[in-house]
Amino acid sequence: MTQPIESTTIWVTQDAYDRLQAELEHLKGEVMHDITSKIAAARDEGDLKENGGYHAAREEQGKTKARIDQLEDMLRKAEVGEKPADDGLVETGMIVTIRFKGDKDTEQFLLGSRELLSMDSTVDIDVYSPTSPLGSALHGKKVGESVSYEAPNGQTLTVEVIAAKPF
Repeated sequence: MTQPIESTTIWVTQDAYDRLQAELEHLKGEVMHDITSKIAAARDEGDLKENGGYHAAREEQGKTKARIDQLEDMLRKAEVGEKPADDGLVETGMIVTIRFKGDKDTEQFLLGSRELLSMDSTVDIDVYSPTSPLGSALHGKKVGESVSYEAPNGQTLTVEVIAAKPF
């Protein structure tokens, strides 16, 4: 029996967790220090109302702070785990191939979070959250099983699991 998915948990590999942690430390250290220096230098120039450098640095500071907040939230919610078993069971960390009922084509996606992808990854794949309507409907299903779920537009869709392999 599969465990229910905790909507506040983000499953990541140790590698992904380490990359996120390194990015956070870089932003909080070197990047914020550089931005603070730019703001201080712009203040020294005088009138801040018409100082483009000051406003650009403040905007950069806001974006960096937002990314820091996002990273801290992700790391707080992160659950570090191993790659799932290659047993055909749909779970977080799997590349899932599905076919919608009545369609000949298949679709493939990663069930998880974008953070599972390497920063330097050349993999171009859609990512679905395990808590999305499709992700939660498929979680725990096996290759060959079909499941119906309600799409965000209110339509009931049926999909068949064609394949499920660890990412």
